[in-house]
Amino acid sequence: MHRPDLDDARDTAHKVQESSSYRFLVRGGLVAFGVVHLLVGYLAVRLALGSSGEDASQSGALRELAKAPMGPVLLWAVTVGLFVIALWQLLSAFVGHRHLSGKLRSRRRLVSVGRTVLYGVLAVNAAIIAMGGNGGDGGDTVSATLLSLPFGRFMIIIVGVSVGAVGVSQVLRGARDKYKDELQGELSVLQRWIARVGHVGKGAAIMVVGALFIWAAWTYDSNSAGGLDNALQIVRTGPFGNIALFAIALGFACYGTYAFIWARHARFH
Repeated sequence: MHRPDLDDARDTAHKVQESSSYRFLVRGGLVAFGVVHLLVGYLAVRLALGSSGEDASQSGALRELAKAPMGPVLLWAVTVGLFVIALWQLLSAFVGHRHLSGKLRSRRRLVSVGRTVLYGVLAVNAAIIAMGGNGGDGGDTVSATLLSLPFGRFMIIIVGVSVGAVGVSQVLRGARDKYKDELQGELSVLQRWIARVGHVGKGAAIMVVGALFIWAAWTYDSNSAGGLDNALQIVRTGPFGNIALFAIALGFACYGTYAFIWARHARFH
């Protein structure tokens, strides 16, 4: 059935995607996203070197940014940038990935829906920190809430498996160069390796977060779960913990650098 209102909305979304100012803002948002990941890598290195008080997470990185010279201004700039890339992914979910077709396009648009939520949550967290709040990853809070519900342990397992699947997907995306789907133009050999290491390193850290949720369900202990910081604290106490932390830090640093590459080569349609 013909829907004039839907067609008008699509036409408007297409016009926005072709706007040079919109593309400039998206590229700025990706740079901001890269800065956050570089800071996570920096905090992970400090954690590996013995700074037990570090919060090596995206929220921790935002709080670290707030303490820098001109920190509040930079933090608001990052907040705006993250909201912009959340909007970019929302438009991509609606009318994007036109270079693909059929089921592959539908899958990519579903991925964009998930990214819209993730970037939106990170943007809201950045805004909370910019306004003087603490922010947080909230993994332990989520697990405690779920454990208090009927079938709570089952739901935590679903969360853990889902998070772990995102991590595995990220690793495979890097190992198989699937990130190229979101880029235009060719990358150099060095840029490809940066992208691979970044995706694999970040994916490995996300897999640890998923494993912690599953462990929380198994032990019925919400304190066992948590976000990225808790995951890296666990990694630190394991065999070759500091070496593993340095490797994860390298992965986040490479992913942050990849975000700069992404900003230059971003595909907008």
